[in-house]
Amino acid sequence: MTPYVNQTVGNIAAENPASLRVFERVGIDYCCGGKLPLAEACEQANVDLPKVLEMIEEAEQGLQEPERQWTDATAGELIAHIVGKHHAFVRSEIPRLEGLLVKVNGRHGSAHAELAEIQELFVAVAQELQAHMMREEHVLFPYIEGLERAVRSQQPPPPACFGSVTFPIARMIADHADAGGLFASMRKLSNGYTIPDGACQSFAALYRGIEEFEQDLHRHIHLENNILFPRAVELERSVVEPSHAVR
Repeated sequence: MTPYVNQTVGNIAAENPASLRVFERVGIDYCCGGKLPLAEACEQANVDLPKVLEMIEEAEQGLQEPERQWTDATAGELIAHIVGKHHAFVRSEIPRLEGLLVKVNGRHGSAHAELAEIQELFVAVAQELQAHMMREEHVLFPYIEGLERAVRSQQPPPPACFGSVTFPIARMIADHADAGGLFASMRKLSNGYTIPDGACQSFAALYRGIEEFEQDLHRHIHLENNILFPRAVELERSVVEPSHAVR
């Protein structure tokens, strides 16, 4: 475990998927905050570094089946997983949670004023995520897959309207940070998604659903920020630099 001390949280999460559960449990941001060294991330989250290292080791030992190591996957395989699992989850959960927000806010909004703001924040992040996923699926992801094919066939990179892949990646990372900020606000307003005493089943389902949505988004963003996007930059470099197409 000692080498983890000097690694970034994002690298640890990429190399050891079992660590994701630990980071979620102790509140360490491994997706948008993945560039922080583990020791610094622990300090920010106000958790004990040796304890976190111990928890990661226990999480590894407790796995009944090894989790998929996405650093070993091709870019195409990773994109298919992101779209098929995480994008699909976002699209299926948004209408369900928006419906619950309308219902719960209508019934309990007078006693829980925070619900109106949570509803506003969720609608905002839902709109942003849907537009974000469309840009990825129709522009960025096909380009990354084209880069991978170019590397395999030793051909020039595919044409792009945005210059270097670093430009749309920077936009996607900024979108991720915005979404993370909106969920942080919802978490604060809901006191960590604490279900109020005497809450109805719909209220409980709403808070559980938003928390599950946020946790899935963390893994979604981690796969892109910490694995797919660095891979795309490297793929582009490997096909562009030999041809001296970009200086």
